[in-house]
Amino acid sequence: MDTIWEVCEDLWTRIKAILQQDWRPSPKGGQPPADWRLMFNGIIHRLRSGCQWNHLPKQFGSDRTIHRWFQRWCRNGVMAQIWAVLVDERDELAAVQWEWQSADGRLGKARFGGKKVGKNPTDRGKNGTKPSVLVDGAGGPLGAVVAAANVNDHLLLGQTIEAIVVERPRPTTRRPQHLCLDADYDNPASREVVAAHRYTPHICPAKKEQRGRWRRRGYRARRWVVERTLAWLSKCRGLLVRYDKHDVNYLGLLQLACGLLWYRRLHRLQAT
Repeated sequence: MDTIWEVCEDLWTRIKAILQQDWRPSPKGGQPPADWRLMFNGIIHRLRSGCQWNHLPKQFGSDRTIHRWFQRWCRNGVMAQIWAVLVDERDELAAVQWEWQSADGRLGKARFGGKKVGKNPTDRGKNGTKPSVLVDGAGGPLGAVVAAANVNDHLLLGQTIEAIVVERPRPTTRRPQHLCLDADYDNPASREVVAAHRYTPHICPAKKEQRGRWRRRGYRARRWVVERTLAWLSKCRGLLVRYDKHDVNYLGLLQLACGLLWYRRLHRLQAT
C-alpha cells in the first residue's frame, strides 16, 4: 500500500464511527458539521507536508474550520481512539507481537515553543521536544508520549508504557514479555519501572567494556525496531519539526501517524 495522503473508503468506515461518537448536536440547533472526511484529508496533508494551517490547499475547505476541529479531536482523544481501533484489529488477528517490545525517544526541533518544550542538548540549547514511543516486536507503535527535549529518556519510560492505547496482555511464565532498551535506561529507576510492569529487561550496559559480554549471552535485543519506527514517523514533516504550541496538538499528530502505520500493516495482512 502506498503512503497514505487521503482517507480511503475502508479506513473512513473506521474513522467515521469514532467521529460520530465524539460529536453531539446542540439542542439549540445550528449548522451541521462540515465535511469530516475532507477535513481529515486536510489534517493528513498537514501531517505529511508540515505546511502551516493557513497554507492548506483550498480543496480541503476552510483552514480555520479544519484547525478548530483538529484541536477538538485532539483534546477529546479521538486520534488515540483511531489508533487503538486499528491496533485492536491486528490484535484480534494475533498479529501484535507482544513477546518482544522496545522503547526509545527522539529529539526534535520546536520552532514556536509552548508546553513540553525545553533546551535541546544536541542543538546548541535551542527549543526542542522529545517523542517517546513503545513498539511491539515488529515495530508497530503501541504507546507514545511527548516531553521537553531536556527530559531524560528513562524518566519517560513509565509514562510511555502506561500510554499503550489497547489493553496489554498480562505477562505469564509461559508467555513473558521482553522489553529492549538502550544504554540510556541502564539505571535503577528504569529497572524499577520495568519490574513494576512485569517485563523481562534487556538493557544495553552503559559501560562499553561490558557490552561485548552482554551480547555474547545470546539476548535477542530488538532495539533497532523502535529506531526504525521513529525514522518512519520522522518522514512526516509535521512531526519532524514541531510547529504546534499546544503539546496536545502535537501528540494528536503523533497518534494519528501511529494509527496510519498500523492501518498499512493491517492492509498488507488482509491482502495476503
